[in-house]
Amino acid sequence: MNYKALLKSHTALVGAVITLLFVMAIIFWPVFSPWSSNGHDFLNVLKQPSFLHPFGTDSLGRDVATRVFEGAQISLLISLSGVITAMIIGVSIGLYAGYRGGYFDLIVMRVVDLFFGFPAFVLALFLMVALGFGVTNVSLAIMLVYFPIFARITRNTTEVVKNDHFVQAAKIMGQSTSRILFLEILPNISAPILVQASVAVAFGIVIESGLSFIGLGVQPPTASLGVIMADGQEYFRRAPWVMTLTGLVITALLLGLNLLGDGLRDLSDPRLKTRES
Repeated sequence: MNYKALLKSHTALVGAVITLLFVMAIIFWPVFSPWSSNGHDFLNVLKQPSFLHPFGTDSLGRDVATRVFEGAQISLLISLSGVITAMIIGVSIGLYAGYRGGYFDLIVMRVVDLFFGFPAFVLALFLMVALGFGVTNVSLAIMLVYFPIFARITRNTTEVVKNDHFVQAAKIMGQSTSRILFLEILPNISAPILVQASVAVAFGIVIESGLSFIGLGVQPPTASLGVIMADGQEYFRRAPWVMTLTGLVITALLLGLNLLGDGLRDLSDPRLKTRES
């Protein structure tokens, strides 16, 4: 990726800055915060945002800012692990299906179509009920939701480029199928995959937060964005800042990831590069 081009793309730059700021806050805030995410302080219950507690405190006197950024760390790691696994499986399946075609492609794509028959959150909800609660199962649910999308995108774009001259030249040179797929075809179809990855990470956080909010994901007292939102709902009228500020953090993080994905798409699309030149 050309860093000079990144600086010229306002969308990518804004998305990268927002995402970087939140990643730094997620990493360093819990480390340097004087408060523990599970440290009860019953003398400071439901305190409004202040210099000492920028996001206020909750019903147990815990610092909300520390819990939010530690929860965002957990939510982001769950989403990343699920999306990366989905991308590895989906891209591999899509490459072979699009390149080989025939009955293999037909069978694989029909299986993928079965997953598309359910809305993403409904499918994740069903999987959590079937698999049980916990961090590992939330990540697995996100993987099962998104691997069909990566498989479909990869298969369709592979079909477009598999007859191009550079692929035919690689065949004539005697390169193996795996080498052609991963070293020749994959770099040339990476733009839509990168965009989908950034969007999937963003909505993976939404899925994790939604599952944890209704009690099917990460379980208290472990902090996650959904757990904090569910806790804040119980006393929203007395302390609206808990849900409100947590929701704003989720919104800003999703905005940064989506803007970054759109910018990467523009920078990686060779057709846009040709227009600019």
